Amino acid sequence: MLVALALAVAASAFVVPSSRLSLRQMTPPMRGMTQLQMAQLREGSMVPQVSWPIRQYMGSTYTTADGKPNPYIWSEMTFDAVFRGKRVVIFSLPGAFTPTCSSAHLPRYEELYQEIKGLGVDEVYCLSVNDAFVMNAWKKAQNIGAIKLIPDGSGKFTEGMGMLVDKDNLGFGKRSWRYAMVVNDGVIEKLFVEPGFQDNAPDDPYEVSDADTMVAYLRAARR
Repeated sequence: MLVALALAVAASAFVVPSSRLSLRQMTPPMRGMTQLQMAQLREGSMVPQVSWPIRQYMGSTYTTADGKPNPYIWSEMTFDAVFRGKRVVIFSLPGAFTPTCSSAHLPRYEELYQEIKGLGVDEVYCLSVNDAFVMNAWKKAQNIGAIKLIPDGSGKFTEGMGMLVDKDNLGFGKRSWRYAMVVNDGVIEKLFVEPGFQDNAPDDPYEVSDADTMVAYLRAARR
């Protein structure tokens, strides 16, 4: 009797309280899902709490401390500034200047920006695993005036989302899988992930993360 009691007490020391488990740890694996898919955050999860280094435009006459003209300075886009107390749309894509991203994904969200905001959304963001210089150049090349671009250059947010994949087959290295989501005060309300999620995917699906699908969801959510 005493031996059994001692064993029970010892075993209880290794039980992790449910309050210390992450949402992903508490969610049982789903049959047929790959390890990559099981690492993805799901609806109801809090998005990764990270900040992003950005190049902030200071005006054409701005000069650096040494007197050299430079209209941009390093700044930071914080988690709170993007998510805290807000309902936002974020769509993420494999890379700036790539075909589908430039011809369809980004420009269509730009076209529907005002309609999306009119459906109870505070802001719309485009995220990619590219640095701030690349994202600024792409924004200018695409003549984007409404959508806010997030340079997740180190991939920390994307990795935390469980959306970081290898694209070595294209010479890209680590990039984001294509997806879109509605985030309400930091919590994922709705998530659209393109099919075929895998490393070194042979194609680039663009079926459910588009702006029109997002608008359809936002309309239905208001009913």
